[in-house]
Amino acid sequence: MADPGDNDGPVGALGWLKRVWNAEGGFIAFIREIVSAVAIVVLVGGILFGVSGVWPPMVAIESPSMEPHINTGDLVFVTEEHRFSGDNAVTVDGSSTGVVPFQVAKDDEYKTFNSYGDVIIYEPDGNEFETPIIHRARFWVDAGENWYDKANKDYLNGAQNCQELANCPAPHAGFITKGDNKVENDRYDQVAGLSEPVKPSWIIGTAKFRIPYLGEIRLLLKSITAGPIGTTPAQIGGGAGMPIP
Repeated sequence: MADPGDNDGPVGALGWLKRVWNAEGGFIAFIREIVSAVAIVVLVGGILFGVSGVWPPMVAIESPSMEPHINTGDLVFVTEEHRFSGDNAVTVDGSSTGVVPFQVAKDDEYKTFNSYGDVIIYEPDGNEFETPIIHRARFWVDAGENWYDKANKDYLNGAQNCQELANCPAPHAGFITKGDNKVENDRYDQVAGLSEPVKPSWIIGTAKFRIPYLGEIRLLLKSITAGPIGTTPAQIGGGAGMPIP
């Protein structure tokens, strides 16, 4: 009978793992590389999720509506709106929204992406099936409020009073929002018909920083699988963010 102690080959699970780890070619080495790559992706994704609190934590920008501060093809890191929020975020019924709008931020010199206030990613009209919009929160309105006088008249599409404005008086409380691009987005989203005032529950998160060009890969894949980018109204006018899982 052979003595097991004379067997120099791998024994048990530990020996099998050692064999896989040390393989230099062939099918086993190929599988090892695939598993390693997946493990790294999962690890990085887990770390990003832990920091951001939202999934996916990155979005690719589809339109120029936030230029020159956020450009088409940028990859933007997003966090849950209450994480790392500004000191003067709007409070509703004693609870913070986690969002500091332009008009409040201007008094405190609070800036993100080279302008005042937070840039939010939200579901237009709360519709989770629409492409999310990434625009800057400009100011807060209460339900039934005539917000004409607090608005910047340059962004009202020539309206002379509240009655000539869409969503005025405000159908409900929420944020008035707008893209930073003064040419492509010369009106508030609520005037242009992109969305009603943005309720806090519609907010996916706030944008924190951008990585130029990295979003182009994801957008290219979408164009190959789903046709030209930016063909829906939300994408054309909304600065839509495309999730990066």
